Amino acid sequence: MSESLKLNIGYRQILQMSLPISFAILVPQFNFLINSLFLAQLGPGNIGASGITGVYYLIFSAIGFGLNNGLQALISRRGGQDREKEIGTLFMQSIYITLCIAFVGIVLTYTVAPLIFERNTDPALFQKSMGFLYIRIWGLPFLYLYQMRNGLLVGTNQSKLLIWGTLAETISNIFLDYVLIFGRWGFPELGFNGAAYASVCAEFIGMLVVFAMINVRGMSKRFGLFSNFNFEWETTKTILIQSSPLIMQYGISIISWEFFFILVSHDGPMALDISQLMRLLFGFFGIFIWAFAATANTMVANIIGQGMRKRVMILIGRIILLSSGSTLLIFIPLQFFPRELLLLFNEDIAYLDAAIPVLRVVSIAILIMSVATICLNSVTGTGNTRINLTIEAITIMLYCIYIYVVMEKLDLSIAWGWASELLYWSCILIMSFLYLKSGKWDNARTRAI
Repeated sequence: MSESLKLNIGYRQILQMSLPISFAILVPQFNFLINSLFLAQLGPGNIGASGITGVYYLIFSAIGFGLNNGLQALISRRGGQDREKEIGTLFMQSIYITLCIAFVGIVLTYTVAPLIFERNTDPALFQKSMGFLYIRIWGLPFLYLYQMRNGLLVGTNQSKLLIWGTLAETISNIFLDYVLIFGRWGFPELGFNGAAYASVCAEFIGMLVVFAMINVRGMSKRFGLFSNFNFEWETTKTILIQSSPLIMQYGISIISWEFFFILVSHDGPMALDISQLMRLLFGFFGIFIWAFAATANTMVANIIGQGMRKRVMILIGRIILLSSGSTLLIFIPLQFFPRELLLLFNEDIAYLDAAIPVLRVVSIAILIMSVATICLNSVTGTGNTRINLTIEAITIMLYCIYIYVVMEKLDLSIAWGWASELLYWSCILIMSFLYLKSGKWDNARTRAI
């Protein structure tokens, strides 16, 4: 007998879903840190350059993440409604959409990106960044297929299967980083670009393992994943209606981060290196938060699909409690032992003096984020993703004004620049919480999705 796709709102159910997601997020974040340690050995500025290129790639990754979140909510809603056979159709149409987006991303990287980078970075950084991106962007189709399986697995309460594809991708990435960056064991020494080749190959390997796991577990047959290859406009339209606001939301969010990194680059290599490290630490220490956020999206959609709308706020409160509680365990050591952590990456006194205040600001932002991102992803789960886009647009406008004034006009320290994260997450929290509390999400439009 097939396992039911209907979820409950108990703490055990929340943890059963969120812990495998946490592991799936933890492993690649650990991989990013290892990658940075490798690049740091190539000399000053390489971590900073990887920050510029990494954030650019994140723009396209975020587009896929937005589509993934929309798909995840739709699949979970169908599971709660006992409409399993529609899951395969949703999945196949999402693949067609992402492959089209990947093609556009590759074209833009070879045509538009050089114009942007040449005008906003120094010549040495421009050459290094574009050489890297011309390689790295070819991993985009594999990344998108990988993200769509996330939507499928989490949306069907199979988050434990995330682990295998993640492990395959991460182990291969670390191995290929080492041998291609430094030219070990007979491999060519490719330096900075070696990280790009390693990432593309690792994304391909991770994608293969994931689809193998889906077939082994019988999910292809149960949900009819590959039974119909026809393009279906009505299903595609449903996915786009749900996901396009999220795609725009995550896209403008990461574009603003790229704007932030470009402004940071004006302060020199050390400021850029510090900011790249903070970005990595932000992701690494936010793993449980993002796992609980993905859980909130899926569980809210599933509970609504079961017709249990009055229990949604109880569910959100429980997820917030778990998210903020786990984040406090991270917040305390970051506040009281920042030097010990930063010494793992750089022992230079000037670097430490500049980075410690930034890390303290980041730790406070992570604490606010532990509540804000749960609320925002719960809005996604309700189905009214246009509200997500509205919240993000207002927040990003304030964010960009702040960083431009503080970093470009007032020329304040990098710690003040990173204080923009406090503004960002506070705005997200206030607006998303007020929307959820208002009950306006329980309307005819969200009932029809």
